[in-house]
Amino acid sequence: QVQLAESGGGLVQAGDSLRLSCAASGSVLSTYTIGWFRQAPGKEREFVAAISRYGGIPTYTDSVKGRFAISRDNAKNTVYLQMNSLKPEDTAVYVCASRVPGRVDYEYWGQGTQVTVSS
Repeated sequence: QVQLAESGGGLVQAGDSLRLSCAASGSVLSTYTIGWFRQAPGKEREFVAAISRYGGIPTYTDSVKGRFAISRDNAKNTVYLQMNSLKPEDTAVYVCASRVPGRVDYEYWGQGTQVTVSS
């Protein structure tokens, strides 16, 4: 079992940057694919980005391509989401989750961190 804890959210202005962190405990992070998801008020949770166990071939939802970058430092048991050129529509609670490679569903989820982008 792995416990995930997000940090780095906050209130920023449009065009600013933030870096979110997803720290893992209880298990070795390199065991898992890690994904970032977000949920805005009144909306469904949506996939944002994911990174495989050793960092190869990250995937992104179209709305963040070219602005967000996911990375991982397995030695620090941490995955990052660098968010640049933030827009008001990026406002949401951002949550990281872990998935065992080869499985479809994400199994363990963090509590989330709030990102608010003002115009």
